[in-house]
Amino acid sequence: MNIAELLTGSAQRRPHHPALRANDQTLTYGELNAAVDRLARGLARKGLKAGDVCVLMMPNSPSWVLSYYALAKIGAVVVPVNFLYRVGELGHIFKDSGARAFIGHADHLEHASRVLAGLPQLDIRIAEGKPAPGFAPLESFLAEPGEFPTHPAADDDPFAIIYTSGTTGLPKGAMLTHLNLVSNARTLAEMRHNEEHYVVLGVLPLFHIYGQTSALNASFCLGITLRLWAHFEAEQIMAAIEEEDAAVFIGVPTMYNRLAELGAANPPRKKSLKYCISGGASLPVEILHRFQKAFQATIYEGYGLTECSPVCVENPFGKPTKPGSIGRAIPGFAARVVDAADQDVAQGEVGELIVKGPGVMKGYLNQPDATAQTLRGGWLHTGDLARMDEDGYLYIVDRKKDMIIRGGYNVYPREIEEVLYQHPAVLEVAVVGVPHADLGEEVCAVVVPREDVAVTPEELREFVKQRVAPYKYPRQVRLTRELPKTSTGKVLKRQIPR
Repeated sequence: MNIAELLTGSAQRRPHHPALRANDQTLTYGELNAAVDRLARGLARKGLKAGDVCVLMMPNSPSWVLSYYALAKIGAVVVPVNFLYRVGELGHIFKDSGARAFIGHADHLEHASRVLAGLPQLDIRIAEGKPAPGFAPLESFLAEPGEFPTHPAADDDPFAIIYTSGTTGLPKGAMLTHLNLVSNARTLAEMRHNEEHYVVLGVLPLFHIYGQTSALNASFCLGITLRLWAHFEAEQIMAAIEEEDAAVFIGVPTMYNRLAELGAANPPRKKSLKYCISGGASLPVEILHRFQKAFQATIYEGYGLTECSPVCVENPFGKPTKPGSIGRAIPGFAARVVDAADQDVAQGEVGELIVKGPGVMKGYLNQPDATAQTLRGGWLHTGDLARMDEDGYLYIVDRKKDMIIRGGYNVYPREIEEVLYQHPAVLEVAVVGVPHADLGEEVCAVVVPREDVAVTPEELREFVKQRVAPYKYPRQVRLTRELPKTSTGKVLKRQIPR
């Protein structure tokens, strides 16, 4: 099955229903599908064919969506890229992916152009927006009307190559097939209760797999409306919550934190949120409670990773959630918590989370050894430490790489972060290990305090000391104005000075 059939199916069922809203533009499913056909025809006329790889590099917009599904209809392979990437990041991705084509936005071509100058084989170059030398205008590919036949993709044909964040070494390209992506979108659409008039608030970047699957593909599978923003601004989402009659919000913890802050100061007059989904990073329990109190909407926390397309675990919809838990394996997936020998640990004990299911990637592009290591034994090894309770609910303890070993004792940063979030002065926090001559590592908390609350490092240190075992509390506490984050709002601990 071709993932473009999610769009074509909804266009047949609900041709006049709004599919996409962005700024002042609205496209119905019929209009969107017709525009995708025009773009696919234009790209094919330019020489793009099934199997060709195309980099897609622009902010969230109707053109991003058009390009994504047009490439699917052709049978091409899409490489969605962060439009803020620089030369070093783009050089690796362009070369490693073997890209033949590029579609971008004229406002974000500076670094891409420098890389493209050394890649003559990447000869199809297209840009939206103002005229850009060396790039054909995207609008010129939308001229010829007519239905474009969807390429009959095999289930294991790759459609998207998503490059991981590269916490160690260069980013690896996870190859996600049409089956991977379709199965994940359909499962999420079936799991969550949605009415035909619901509007999904689309603030997650579409170049990230979380946004692609949970916001875009799952919505189009259902035939409901996706309201799209180029980036997240809490004030805009607050306004949208009061404008819509029935809204769904899908975000990351940083977004919920900022909305909770606004909601506490100015509670929304209209409670239009039907439910919310949180993923991308662990959601601190204190933020969950503050958000749900302000908005009277349930947050269903889930878990996923690029290599899973991405969702594999989520709190079951319509049932009581367990704060702090990422939920249970979603339909079609299995999850285990294992030791270093891949043997199941006892209930409640900490081990590595491994998963298996239809969303698991085909492998890493050009990386057979890394693929074999990650998918050993037929299970995807996530690198996340977790525990499972008596009901099968999973709790992420931390990343294996983030665990701090202080004088032989294991300290899980998330546990310390959860404690610090209970302090009224703490807006954001990241706990990391720093080198120590005697203990090996020391616990360090980097805290963003609220602007209107005075606090000292000594006060925060004592706050934690009273609540955890003596070896766990942070001897170092640093106050800072902001934490380094990814484009989705996930804290980049590796960029925190040690």
